[in-house]
Amino acid sequence: MLIRSWDRGDEEEWRAWLAEGRDFGLLAANGAPGEGPVLVPTHFLLDAGRGEILLHLAAPNPLLAAVRADPRVTLAVTDGYAFAPGHWRGAPGTPTSYYASVHFHCTAEVVESAAGKAEILNRQLAHFQPETPEVRVVPGEGELARQLPGLRGLRLTVDEVRAKFKYDDKKPAEAQYAMADRLGERADDGGRGRDQYAAARTQLLRRHQRRTPASHAPTAGTGTPHAPTASTSTPHATAPPSTAPHAAG
Repeated sequence: MLIRSWDRGDEEEWRAWLAEGRDFGLLAANGAPGEGPVLVPTHFLLDAGRGEILLHLAAPNPLLAAVRADPRVTLAVTDGYAFAPGHWRGAPGTPTSYYASVHFHCTAEVVESAAGKAEILNRQLAHFQPETPEVRVVPGEGELARQLPGLRGLRLTVDEVRAKFKYDDKKPAEAQYAMADRLGERADDGGRGRDQYAAARTQLLRRHQRRTPASHAPTAGTGTPHAPTASTSTPHATAPPSTAPHAAG
């Protein structure tokens, strides 16, 4: 993934973005020689403090064989995407895509033991299904335990994180606020993709506010006030704690 200096997300930003409830992504492993990559859409549990990602798959899933052959994998989470027509962006009228995407480059371990699989499942249940704390997997007990032989756990050790927030950050404030207005119009017209246009507008304004004095930030509402031209400087990725995933440059 190409990341321009003005699109780069730092650790604080991508952690906050994921914490809003983004826990579904596309996991990719290297296929056999002569084949393409193996891709699996999946829910996952990120434990940033431990620098690991947990998930489970059905035992016949071809990604497991790929991981056994080569444990290097990438998990991509993408959201807040919208098409920005060229006539929105001024001269020379080049259209582009807006999106946020975080890629975790990891080393994967297949978890085979019943106890290890139960631990992963229980941590996922506590995250995704917190309203039923009584529903937990105990090896050798109950229906959930009987399903363990058909599952495999995956523990991904995060080696690198690359985060991209592509929302025309290199443009001045006036242009960005105009784009936010356009995105808001698309979100409000009831047409296709309105939720994503609203998400893209929110992310564009959030990115802008991170590099703009608070006095220039837009107020709530459908309209976006225009502000003086802001600096094009962007936040740089900072070194995370030693136990956390690394934010890449």
